[in-house]
Amino acid sequence: MTSRADLVTTELPWYRAVSREQWRAFLATFLGWVVDAFDYNMLAFVLIDIQQSFTVDRALAGALATVTLVMRLAGGVIAGTAADKWGRKLPMIVSILWFSLFAFVSGFSTSYGMLFAFRAMFGIGMGGEWASGMPLLLEHWPARFRGLASGLLLGGWYWGYLLAATAFQFVYPLFQDIPDVGWRAMFWLAIVPAFLTLWIRTGVSESPVWLARQRRLRDAGPEKGRIAEPKISLVRIFQRDLLGTTIQTTALIGAFMCAFYSISQWYPTFLREAGRATLPFMVAFNVGAILGTATWGRLSETRLGRRGAVTITALLGVAAIPLYLHAGTTTPMLAGAFMMGAFGCGIWGMAPAYVTERYPTATRGVGPGFCYHAAAAIGSV
Repeated sequence: MTSRADLVTTELPWYRAVSREQWRAFLATFLGWVVDAFDYNMLAFVLIDIQQSFTVDRALAGALATVTLVMRLAGGVIAGTAADKWGRKLPMIVSILWFSLFAFVSGFSTSYGMLFAFRAMFGIGMGGEWASGMPLLLEHWPARFRGLASGLLLGGWYWGYLLAATAFQFVYPLFQDIPDVGWRAMFWLAIVPAFLTLWIRTGVSESPVWLARQRRLRDAGPEKGRIAEPKISLVRIFQRDLLGTTIQTTALIGAFMCAFYSISQWYPTFLREAGRATLPFMVAFNVGAILGTATWGRLSETRLGRRGAVTITALLGVAAIPLYLHAGTTTPMLAGAFMMGAFGCGIWGMAPAYVTERYPTATRGVGPGFCYHAAAAIGSV
């Protein structure tokens, strides 16, 4: 039977139906994802500089991104397992501090090998932030708004990408004439996000779903052993009843990753080599993606469902390829960049909600953490 309070909540606009505490959880995870994206995508703008500094070819320069994505899997598994055992909040704080530190020290690399190692370590924190932050947010928000929360959250990646493009446009030129310093300064900016963790520590509460499960386990007393779950949640996602989910979800998100990194990783280099300013096209691409992820995430809550929204977005993304890559003048190129963001990247609006909904509370850190980052390792190739 529906209570009067439930009816009032349902009738409110979605942004008023979400409580202040739920908005704080969203903001903490969103900002973590923004700075994660800023630190990671900065690499795409300075690959040419790194090639010149360390005299490496394009394959080795691209390997810096690849190793980050591969190491995300280790971070996702470690932090996801910790999030299932000790709560979502602490692993997220540690992960943000971790990737901020290693992004910062990347700017002090004296060799390609050192930079490669630092980017690998950065990947661990990057994977951990997602695996712990995603369930923290989605377990706070009302179930009927998780598609929208998913889309808004993934838009944070493109806000971070856009910030990286802006920093490259306005900060990089200040150091451009100093040999071997411009690309390093871009990484040094990464220390700023570490201060975000101070706010997260005091401003955000633990996941209510995780806390409720811990209370149930305590209340079960001696009978809690009847819950057939291993002590390490990573083991659980490979048991017979969840193994198919793990394989299928990894394969699906792996396809998403292959598409995303194919269209985004070398796009700034593509523009620079064509002699074009990167910022206008990156603005078009990322604004399209921000609008697309939110819109398609919201539409996935309608009769379309997650599957219908993904299918339509993927087809429209394929249709945008000719304009994105082969337009010869500025206006069509801007239109192609916007369309590829809105559709080719809009597909990600459904991903967090989808992978999180596939797993029970006991494995909602490590399950999505493993699938998402194993998929990233596939996409990195």
